[in-house]
Amino acid sequence: MLVSTPPPPSPDTVSSPIPAATLERFLADIGPRAFRFAEAGLRQREDALDAVQDAMMKMLAYADRPAEEWTPLFWSILRRRIVDLQRRASFRLRWLLPTGDRGEEGPVDWAPDLGAGPSQAHDQREAYARLVRALRGLPARQREAFTLRVLEELDVADTARVMGCSEGSVKTHLSRARDALQKQLEEFR
Repeated sequence: MLVSTPPPPSPDTVSSPIPAATLERFLADIGPRAFRFAEAGLRQREDALDAVQDAMMKMLAYADRPAEEWTPLFWSILRRRIVDLQRRASFRLRWLLPTGDRGEEGPVDWAPDLGAGPSQAHDQREAYARLVRALRGLPARQREAFTLRVLEELDVADTARVMGCSEGSVKTHLSRARDALQKQLEEFR
């Protein structure tokens, strides 16, 4: 019995190891959460949009990386971009800005469950707005640890890699964030 081996694929038929559509789907899925994360850190919608867009553009250079590395890599890129924008904002000449241009909370962009009634939708918007205010009140490292561990469900090792600190530091920041949030949101329960 003669067994033939298939001919090697021609360069025209070889596809990239990770299709672009997969990376596009990853970015589309993570985009809304990344925007909320950036907006909580930057407190300005336009800055948050810029940060997320920049992080997504930088992710395109890592399309050849395995898909399981994308999540911590993306959050690490976004976090660095947020820190850069925060540093720039601290150096701006604030006295030249008209009052109210910085530091005010913008409207909460959140769509309630379409099946919810008006009262329940209002309660959901109120709960989300309180959570956002409480998160904004946390120190940056605590906010990052809470968002990445609890909201994004990254494990401790990935969160530490994204934040550029030890796993013990992540646990400490997360514990402090949970304590502070519990105190701030206790009366809302």
